[in-house]
Amino acid sequence: MHKFDFFYVISQSETRNNKKKVIFIMDLTGRVIAVLPANSGVSARTGNPWMSQEYVIEVPGQYPRKCLFRIFGEDRIKQFNIQMGEDITVSFDIDAHEYQGRWFNEIRAYNVTRGVAPVAGAAPVAGATPFPPQQAAAPNDSTSPFPPAQEPAGEGSADDLPF
Repeated sequence: MHKFDFFYVISQSETRNNKKKVIFIMDLTGRVIAVLPANSGVSARTGNPWMSQEYVIEVPGQYPRKCLFRIFGEDRIKQFNIQMGEDITVSFDIDAHEYQGRWFNEIRAYNVTRGVAPVAGAAPVAGATPFPPQQAAAPNDSTSPFPPAQEPAGEGSADDLPF
C-alpha cells in the first residue's frame, strides 16, 4: 500500500552568484508517528511573526524508515491539519544550510495528501523518471554460485553472436 518515491529533478533556478541551483522534490507516503510542538517567533530581519511545526512519518516495509519534516507558516499548518496516526503522502524539498561551521539538512513540506497511496506504474511528474522498483530475487535451488551450464549453439543456430 505504501511506497517510497525517489528524487525527481523539478526545476533549476539562478542563485545570487549566477550559479544553477538544482531543486530536488520528493514524495513520501506513510503514517504520521509523531506530531511535535509548534515553534513560533518574530523574525529579527523583517519583524514579521513566523510559525513552524515538525512531524515524523514512518514508511512501512521490510526495513521501515522514518523521516522528520517541517511545515513552515501558520496558514499551511492549519490547512494541512496533520494528525497522529494518519496515512498521508508528503511532498517536500530538501535543502541544507551552514551555521557556525556545521551543515544541517532541512526537509520542508509544501503539500500533504491524505489517504492516497501513489499508483504503481504511474508517472508522478511529467518528464520525471523514478528509479525502477527493486524486485526480490527468485530463490535458486542450486547451491552453486555459478549459473547452470548452457548448451553451445550449433552452426544452424539463429544465435550468431561471437561470444
